[in-house]
Amino acid sequence: MTTSSKKSHLYWAIAIILAIFYFILSLMPFIYMVLNSFKGKFEMLVNGVFSMPESLDFSNYVTVLSGGFFRYFFNSVIVLALTLVILLFITACASYPLSRFKFKLSGQIYALIIACMSIPIHITLIPIFKMANATGIYDTIWSLIGPYVAFGVPISVFILTSFMCCIPKEIEESAEIDGCSKYGIFFRIILPLSTPGLSTLAIYNGVNVWNEFAFAYTLTQSKENRTLPLAVWEFQGQYSMDIPMIMTVLTLTILPMIILFIFFQDKLVKGITAGAIKG
Repeated sequence: MTTSSKKSHLYWAIAIILAIFYFILSLMPFIYMVLNSFKGKFEMLVNGVFSMPESLDFSNYVTVLSGGFFRYFFNSVIVLALTLVILLFITACASYPLSRFKFKLSGQIYALIIACMSIPIHITLIPIFKMANATGIYDTIWSLIGPYVAFGVPISVFILTSFMCCIPKEIEESAEIDGCSKYGIFFRIILPLSTPGLSTLAIYNGVNVWNEFAFAYTLTQSKENRTLPLAVWEFQGQYSMDIPMIMTVLTLTILPMIILFIFFQDKLVKGITAGAIKG
């Protein structure tokens, strides 16, 4: 075995050890959260956070699921679905001309959209709160969709424009020769070829919308219109000293995102790697 081969094996061994260490480090908080959700209130106080549960007690899950958890869940699902549909459509419509056409002020428009990524979310809370009151949508789930879409557009346009720039122009030119219009090229060629990029944006923005707290707390007031992050906050207030109950709410809240990530992780990886290779 040559010296370079030994070094290569050593680097691979170090990389694998670091990857395993990072995996265990990332997984441990989730494991302890799930294990503590099966404990009773006093069991956790007596045995501590890092002990194994004496038995799999599902009473915490029964209490949480019978306490209005599904109402928060369905509100989050509706807000997430509508936000992603509107956001991805607007992003695709904006990214297509910015990536494929050269027109006056295209660079300035693109720079202005990208500059919006630097706007802190907290300085917009009061203006958006006043707008929601003025339009009569305050304390409804519809008031959340607009801010979520607006704050997701800049980073989404930045990513999707770069992705669309990498689609070969020969495909578009061949379609034009066959008589396909610009709208036909967009819906029949560009959008299907941009599926990996759109999937990446859906996962990225979906996680942010699912966990968003500031706008949900500012723009909704009644329990009927609140989303899952506020459910965690409300259960914390109701069971301030019942840590296992709070761990149960957190487990149920992140479970849908973990399931979605497991099913769509291949699309996320394809979207990232496709952009990296073509770029």
